[in-house]
Amino acid sequence: MVLWDEACRDVLKEFPELDVDWKLVDAMAALMVTKPGNFDTILASNLHADILSDLASALTGSLGNGATGNVDPSGKHPSMYEPIHGSAFDIMGKGIANPIGAFWTAAMMLDRLGEAAAAEKLMAAIETVSRSGPHTPDLGGQADTKAVTENVLGAIGRGAQ
Repeated sequence: MVLWDEACRDVLKEFPELDVDWKLVDAMAALMVTKPGNFDTILASNLHADILSDLASALTGSLGNGATGNVDPSGKHPSMYEPIHGSAFDIMGKGIANPIGAFWTAAMMLDRLGEAAAAEKLMAAIETVSRSGPHTPDLGGQADTKAVTENVLGAIGRGAQ
């Protein structure tokens, strides 16, 4: 991963305001479990970011909760946003996928696109439904994808608190 480290150092020259704490991936995984509140943003190679984002999502109770963004901080190139869980072939067509990661991903994208008010409104709805339910089976609930989606949309409409 020497090339990755060199590329990061080159990019960091353009963003001297960033505070970077370099970690090996195994140490980072351990710290995410033992001190999860210590991290704001994690920058990693594609493979390491995939592993660490799965871990972060699993620490919330389900891969279905996680959101990620591959962001170009310069804005010169498009960024890509996707839920952590990927395709989830094992539950495809069953209507039980947890949509929270997809909504959270949309909130991240909205924020990046300069739609802060919409992002905040969506995040408030996500938080409301995550707290009170309903929940999909991956979180121990009985709700299907549609029920969770309808509750997130309802919370948006009610101005989630």
